[in-house]
Amino acid sequence: MDGVELALRSVVLLKGLNELLLLTLLGQGALWLLAGTRRDDNLIYGAFGRVSRPLFRLCRHVLPRFVPDRWMPALAVAFLLLLELVLIIAKVVLFTRMAAIQPG
Repeated sequence: MDGVELALRSVVLLKGLNELLLLTLLGQGALWLLAGTRRDDNLIYGAFGRVSRPLFRLCRHVLPRFVPDRWMPALAVAFLLLLELVLIIAKVVLFTRMAAIQPG
């Protein structure tokens, strides 16, 4: 396995993890709407919250203090969508580079 193939596999793995985080935030948002005030008692909502908490902390660390905490979910989704776009571009570039190297 050469360096381009290893890089492509790494990008595909990171892209899958990013999509998993995006779907987790989507599920948490849907439960936030559906569960109403009882969402804190919901087991699945709590599990989604444990998965998304490190991402919210990262966003809080990167963003300035004047950004309100209520914007963190939307900004986290925007951050993940931007990361998804970067990973798609990297995947296309690496795939075309690998196709150019390997004949057939």
